[in-house]
Amino acid sequence: MAWIILFLAGILEIGWAVGLKYTEGFTKLMPTVLTGASMVASVVLLGIAVRTLPLGTAYAVWTGIGTVGTVILGIVLLAEPATAVRLGCIALIVAGIAGLKLTA
Repeated sequence: MAWIILFLAGILEIGWAVGLKYTEGFTKLMPTVLTGASMVASVVLLGIAVRTLPLGTAYAVWTGIGTVGTVILGIVLLAEPATAVRLGCIALIVAGIAGLKLTA
């Protein structure tokens, strides 16, 4: 169950990271409220997950999910470049997340 909670925390991290772009410097009310709520919920779920999971593993997986998801949504939603090197680096992060999950 802790891994599911951690995964949800990572998804919410993607939400707030991408949401930052849509707040336009916290000048738009609804995106700002949703981004703030996503931040709080993400950290709360991370806190719940670390009750069971090792802190270092949980934090690395949380940030890894957030990083990979944010980069992918940046490519899809914001027309950021999808170069081979960039995609290769994303694959390395995913491999690291998988490795940490397998060793925890």
